[in-house]
Amino acid sequence: MKSLDSFYKDITEGSTVEPNSLLPSDIQKEIGHFNIFDIKDLLERLSSKCAAMPYDRRAYYKISLIRGKNRAEYADKIIEIEKQGLLFATPRIPYNYIPQETNQAGQFCVFSSEFLSKNKSGIDLNELPIFASDGYPVFQLSDEEVSEVELIFNKIQKEINSDYVYKYDLIRNYVAELIHFGQKLQPITALYSKHNSAARVSSLFAELLERQFPIESTHQRLELRTAKDFAERLSVHVNHLNKVLKENTGKTTTELISSRLTSEAKILLKQTDWNISEIAYSLGFEELAHFSNFFKKQTSLTPLAFRN
Repeated sequence: MKSLDSFYKDITEGSTVEPNSLLPSDIQKEIGHFNIFDIKDLLERLSSKCAAMPYDRRAYYKISLIRGKNRAEYADKIIEIEKQGLLFATPRIPYNYIPQETNQAGQFCVFSSEFLSKNKSGIDLNELPIFASDGYPVFQLSDEEVSEVELIFNKIQKEINSDYVYKYDLIRNYVAELIHFGQKLQPITALYSKHNSAARVSSLFAELLERQFPIESTHQRLELRTAKDFAERLSVHVNHLNKVLKENTGKTTTELISSRLTSEAKILLKQTDWNISEIAYSLGFEELAHFSNFFKKQTSLTPLAFRN
């Protein structure tokens, strides 16, 4: 999962801008993280072209006012933004954000769950329809709606630059206003595309699986090991994932995962001096016996016999 630290490193990569220079000067860790950016200004400061965000799940929330042609890709749908839109991103749902033209503008804010926690704001982010896994995260905006959303973002920008002692309390109210504004909008269902969604789910599964390899350290450990793990990361039902993969590859989710784990186990057993317990741990097995039984079932050999 991409952290906020990774987010700042990514947006400054290849530039002379230091990641810490983009942080609010007075942000306090105990209140959670919050920051706001002007898209056009950020791209100019970083001398960057409008680059795509890779498909991933991020450990932070994001609300974006987008001006320009863009496309948001999810596991089971593609959403086209022809002119201007409002996008809500949650840590629970991975997506791929691809600008379709270089002329990009707008504003976005990023914040941690701690910043907008229920005890600080009265809002439970996990219960909001706009952040639900089956919700509509992107809304097409009219010119009038853009003006309303822009006004809220401008208020946030003004406050974050101010010396007001309670400015982050006020900013929470503005963020809540953005959320409620989005929840009142009608979803752009006409722009949702299910075309070839099965192939997309299959492709994204393969990408998430392969991204975990190679295992290069005994401290590295697989995060995704079961069909349920992958289904949750892709925000699809596990039965749907199994059906899609069986139709596209002829194998079940578990068979595909097991095959890749076995390949990596063979490499680690032959090409490293790690003990078998270390290999088992890196591959996500809680017990050495579980790994030994798994490997023998896949290869007819114990890990020790294969190594020797």
